[in-house]
Amino acid sequence: MRLATYNIEWFANLFDGDDNLMLDGAPSARHGVDRYTQGRAIAHVLRRIDADAVMVVEAPNTGRTQRTTRALERFAEEAGLRAREAVSGFPNDTQQEIALLYDPDVLGAVHDARSTPEAPQFDGVFRIDLDIDAREDEVRFSKPPLELAVTTKGGTRLRMIGAHLKSKAPHGAKSRDEITAVSIANRRKQLAQAIWLHRRVAEHAAAGEHVIVMGDLNDGPGLDQYEKLFGHSSVEIVMGGLLNDPNAQSLARPRATSLPSTSRFYNPETKRYFRALLDYVMISHSLMGRQPQWRIWHPFEDGECYQDEEMREALLNASDHFPVTLDFSVA
Repeated sequence: MRLATYNIEWFANLFDGDDNLMLDGAPSARHGVDRYTQGRAIAHVLRRIDADAVMVVEAPNTGRTQRTTRALERFAEEAGLRAREAVSGFPNDTQQEIALLYDPDVLGAVHDARSTPEAPQFDGVFRIDLDIDAREDEVRFSKPPLELAVTTKGGTRLRMIGAHLKSKAPHGAKSRDEITAVSIANRRKQLAQAIWLHRRVAEHAAAGEHVIVMGDLNDGPGLDQYEKLFGHSSVEIVMGGLLNDPNAQSLARPRATSLPSTSRFYNPETKRYFRALLDYVMISHSLMGRQPQWRIWHPFEDGECYQDEEMREALLNASDHFPVTLDFSVA
């Protein structure tokens, strides 16, 4: 079985208010790329990776007249994808939803949100003391993780969670001290969300269930200066000794020389591109005996992608993130 996670930059902007796909020469939200080019590129990448299920991060919007699942299924039909059915969870107000696009001939997936005293439902409120002042703070997800009960055609059950954690930029802060204070407060909230997510993972692991966490965690060991202040990245907290992802684990190794990345961004100030590892497919120990193989479809770091000019260009035009796939044996 092949699973994938793919953050598709502003996928929502390729659809009109009634979820009709717009493939024309108008600009997409992807800098310097029109809607026709981005849409064709996304379709090419998804056909090429040919996953049984894709966790789509920044999926099309759900709103007054829009439905994430309807837009994705229309796109799948247009692109000729075998992963042609979609499921989503709690909508958010960012126009960046989380959804699973999957092949119904291989597996079934339903939204199955859980809630416990230790880890409330993800569209609710998590109470935790963020700043050690003996008072509980209220934490919410701007993009509630998608909890899925997945069953393969062979009867194997998986608990799958799609996530998009994000530490907000210091909007409104003007001075250096204000920027630092707001950035630290926002990082605290992101780490609290990671704790919340980890607790749910721990509950499933304790019940002996196969757990897979997929998505964009916007963080990783060594990513920024605030990690030294808090001691751990949100990625390390989510994994918490219960999940495995060799790409994430490679960053924690001392003197790592060849570091993976899943994204590529342009800095207009320095006029240079920079790379980051933000996207993960994490699996519980119970799945490590299933011959798991991870792959980052990076146009400049994956030799096959680089040699395939059409695929290389499609990856660059589709998004500023690149897909991560996991192949493993499952009935």
